[in-house]
Amino acid sequence: MTAAGLTALAVFAVVATITPGGATTLATASGAHFGFRRSIPLMAGIAVGLATMAAAAAAGLGGLVLAAPALRLAFQVGGTVYLLWLAVRTARAGSPGSGSAASRPLGFLSGVWMLWHNPKGWAMTVAAAASFASLASQPTLLAGVLGVAFGVAAAASLTLWCLAGLVLARVLRTERQWTVLNVVLTLLLVASIVPIWTAR
Repeated sequence: MTAAGLTALAVFAVVATITPGGATTLATASGAHFGFRRSIPLMAGIAVGLATMAAAAAAGLGGLVLAAPALRLAFQVGGTVYLLWLAVRTARAGSPGSGSAASRPLGFLSGVWMLWHNPKGWAMTVAAAASFASLASQPTLLAGVLGVAFGVAAAASLTLWCLAGLVLARVLRTERQWTVLNVVLTLLLVASIVPIWTAR
């Protein structure tokens, strides 16, 4: 396990987690509507979901998910339905304190559920496991290294996106502005469905 290899893994994990997608969109929306503290369970769930997914991919489970057509299709359908539900929820959110349908933030299990039903996430973590297999002599050790790397990177990235949501909440003043934000976030969530069906 070399310093250069660990640095390359860290860069890979940061780039993979900080780029816009379903998880970052949810963190931004939660930060804007509910604040940082109330968004922690969701962010923790997403980070733990990604960490355990990376560990499972390194241990071989990710390859099974991607190789079994029926299982992959089930994950694709489940992930799509869940993201569409989140998109509808976001579209109906209104402004904070408006008494809309989204009166409570998503919790820990929602974050884990979203990650584990995302074939794009499985494809990414399987690629990472293959690319960085030389970092560890045993699959269990590689699982631990990848789990920690992706979990920490996800927590840091989601924190930044959640803080971006807090900034938006301080800038937005009118109901119309909140409607525009919710529409944009909804469209981003819907767009995040595309990689679920195109990931290889």
